[in-house]
Order: sequence, then structure tokens, then C-alpha cells
Amino acid sequence: MTHPLPGEPQRILVHPPALLPSAQAAEEREGRQSEASPRLPSDTKEARKLGTLVDVSQALAGHLNLQAGLSAMLLILARRCSVIRGAVALLDERSGELQIRASVGIRHERQETRYQMGEGITGEVAATSEPIVVPRISADRRFLYRAASRGERGQAEFSFICVPVLLHRRCVGTLSVELQHRAQRDFDRLLKFLRVVASMISQAVRIHRLLEVERQKLVSENAQLRQELQQRHHFSNLIGTSGPMRQLYEEVARVAATNTTVLIRGESGTGKELIAQAIHYHSPRAKRAFIKVNCAALPETLVESELFGHERGAFTGAQQRKKGRFELANGGTIFLDEIGELSLAMQVKLLRVLQEREFERVGGTEPVRVDVRVIAATNRDLERGLIESTFRDDLYYRLNVFPIFVPPLRVRKADVLPLADHFAEKYAREHGKSIKRISTPAIDLLATYHWPGNVRELENTMERAVLLADGAVIHGHHLPPTLQTADATGTVVRTSLEGAVEAFERSLIEDALKTAGGNRSRAARLLGTTERVISYKVKKYGLDPARLRA
Repeated sequence: MTHPLPGEPQRILVHPPALLPSAQAAEEREGRQSEASPRLPSDTKEARKLGTLVDVSQALAGHLNLQAGLSAMLLILARRCSVIRGAVALLDERSGELQIRASVGIRHERQETRYQMGEGITGEVAATSEPIVVPRISADRRFLYRAASRGERGQAEFSFICVPVLLHRRCVGTLSVELQHRAQRDFDRLLKFLRVVASMISQAVRIHRLLEVERQKLVSENAQLRQELQQRHHFSNLIGTSGPMRQLYEEVARVAATNTTVLIRGESGTGKELIAQAIHYHSPRAKRAFIKVNCAALPETLVESELFGHERGAFTGAQQRKKGRFELANGGTIFLDEIGELSLAMQVKLLRVLQEREFERVGGTEPVRVDVRVIAATNRDLERGLIESTFRDDLYYRLNVFPIFVPPLRVRKADVLPLADHFAEKYAREHGKSIKRISTPAIDLLATYHWPGNVRELENTMERAVLLADGAVIHGHHLPPTLQTADATGTVVRTSLEGAVEAFERSLIEDALKTAGGNRSRAARLLGTTERVISYKVKKYGLDPARLRA
């Protein structure tokens, strides 16, 4: 009788347990195969054995899911090694039990079988980290018949081999296989083969655990980042307490909890994107994606592909399918900035998405359905666009469900100083500066300027001032020339050299008195002069040290 090789295919039909042939029929058929089949050369046997190991390795490495890889590996053993039943049980760290994670030839209801450490043959292998070979299952009382009962096995006789899966010299599971009994089977050779397979399983387990650690780390970081974003875009972090801003906060709070389409109107630089983010991160979709699209920055030829995606081969350079921004925002929010810059052709396609919540990728024919909240923004006069036929009226009414107007900075002058302080602190921290305050003349310049660039211009102004400041105070001369000398701004009156010197001297004395808490003697020491000179200058410029004490 020939000795089977682990990689040698045998003409033995693998039946469900209830349909297995009797042991006698199996022996007769095996005898006929031995007489008809010549013994294979050792080189051929080794080649087949190596081929099986290669297939096993590829099966384990070819699946990101550990259970799928283990199942594919067991199917290879069933096909190439005539395994009737096989299972991989892994240790559950929480319960301390062995649980079957993948199996072949085992009924579905028995695939959740568990073993205590030391229980049965599988538990004993896990407890001792030593393999066990059972030539005849029926002759070994340790066998528990959990994967398949005696009745399911019928009259056939089977052999059982179980090897430990070791990782860092510690048992993390077992690999067990069940084959038809053969009196002359070379168990030593088969055991060596299965131990190699078990080592491959241990590496797959190791990689899976590393990936799981990284996945959990990413999940944790993602949750932390989302929490930080939500805190960053909380209403309390929006700067401004003026009347127009309080009305804006009320509108944002009302619409945030809904799925209503929002159209944010306002001049460039007023912070429309911040308002859109505040709406998203206080909505039921806060845990899903917030996708930003600047419609004005996309080339006309790429707008459709960027918004709706494309299929492979849709155009030159489309090597593979690509998801569009709407598809990426599924379940979340898409922010369409500068919506007024879209062409009429794209407006028609966008209208369909708003109406039907579906679209087709470029080059595709299948509709893609999405659940997306749309927030649009524009600094254009859309009503004029309706008159001039540059913006579709049906799209306008679809977008203009809940309009929000962001006021320009010139009508909320009370917010200029809080915003300036906020940006000064932000960029001082970013550039490693120690800025304590803004001087009174600088505050006057900031307050009287009309800010055509709105909050964005104020932010850039304060960053420049922080970089130029060589001390702890931002002075008027640290501000851009547009705030100091431009006739068009009307912020600084043209004066003589003597007047400019007096204004600068007054500013220095005011700052010194503020730092000294109104104490003239201490202010004099700070400026390197005498108290008498300071008193004279205070009287000359009409300063009130008591008012500057704070």
C-alpha cells in the first residue's frame, strides 16, 4: 500500500459526514488505487509538497481578513491532502477558551465550538504546546466528537492530527485535521508538514494582530480628531458678540440639527466656510465626512469628474474607477463653495442630484444613490444672475431653502478688537512670540479701518504685526501701510513731521503708564527719563494716568 504524501492528490471523494462511505469500502477502493498507481519518485513528491505549501502561503497572505485566509487554507488542505474535516481554533484572550475560527467539512451549527484549555485533544495540545496524533479516533477516549458526532461519521474509521500554533513560543491556537484511516500512513511526515502550515498560520495571526492594533489606533485617533474638530467649530469658538453675529448664531443653531439645504451668502473673507463647518459638526451627520469643494478652483473640464467621479476608460488617463466628491460625502455633508461660478451645464447636473439624490459617474450608466446634505456658499449676487440668465432659477430655489447672510466686518466694528486679540494670540503662539497686548493707537487704527477684505484681511494684518513686533506690544507702526497712510482708506489724517512725532511720543507715554499701572515715576524709569518730564508731557497731551491704571 502506498504511503500518501501531504501534497499528493488522491482520488477519494470528500462527502458530507452523513454520506461518507463505510470503512470497508474505503479500504477496498484504496487498495485498488495502490495496485493501479505506481509509486511516485521522491523529487515529484517533494515538488508537490512544496507546491501545496506555496498555495497555503498565498491563501493566508491573499486575504486581509484572517478568517477568510484560514478558510481558504483549509480548502487547499481538503483538495490537495484529502482532509475530510479540518479546523483552526484560536485562543480568545478574554475568556481563555479556544474558539474555532475557520473550518472545512464541519456542519454550520458546530462551527462555533469552544474548548477549555486541557479539554479533549485540542485543549491538551493548546495546554502543552505539543502535537498529538490519533491513528484511530474510535480507540481514543479523549476524543470529544464535538465537530462531528459519532453518528455523522458513520462506520468509517478516521485518523486525527492536531498541532499547536505557536507565536513567540506561546500557543495561540491549534490546527487539526481529520483523514480517513490508513494502516500504513506515514504520520511523522504528515506531522512535519502540518507543523510548517501551523507556523504559517502563526505569522498570519501575528500580522492580523499588528493590523488590528493599527486599526484600533486609527479609530481612536479618528475619534479624537473628530472631537477636536467639533470643539474647534463649536459656536463658542466663533468670535464676535455684535448684534449681527448674535443673529447669525441663532440661525446656525436652528438649522444645524436638521438636514435642510443651506445657502450661505456673504462677501469674500467673511468666514462662510467656518459657518458651514459649525453647521456640520453640530448636526446628526457630525461623525460622517465633511467634504469641501471650491467650485471656482476646478477647471471646467474636470468639474463633472471631481463632483461625480468617473469609470475606468471614461476618458484618456482614466486608468481606474474614481469616486467623486458627492460619493465620498455619502452619509455626511458636502460644502460647495463659490457655487455661483458653476457653468449652466453643471448647474443642470447638480440640480438632478439635489432633486433625485442620485447621479451617474462620467462614462457610467448605472445610477449612484447618495444621502448627502448640501451646504452651498457664494459671494455673488445670484438674483442678478437670474436676471442675466447666468444662474438657473430652478437651482436657485433648490439651494435657497435656508439662506444665511454673514455680515461684513465693517458693519460689526464691535468684533474687530476681539478678533484682533484672537489672531494676535494665535500667531504669537505659532511663531514663538510673546505678545501681551495691542497699543491704543494701533487699536484706533484697527477700529477706524473699513476692512474691504473682511476677517481674512484682519487675520493677515495681525500675522504681519506679530512677525514685525520686537517686543510684547503691537504698535501702530507694525500695521500695514494701508491702515496708516492710504488716502483711500480715510483711516489716518495727513499731518506734519512735528505732529507725527508728538503722536508717537504720546503713544509711548500711554504704553509706559499702562505698564506702570498709572505710576508716573515707574513710567519715567521705563522710558529712561525723569518724573518731571513725564508729568509735563501728561499735562501737554491731556492724559489721565488714573484712567490708564488698569
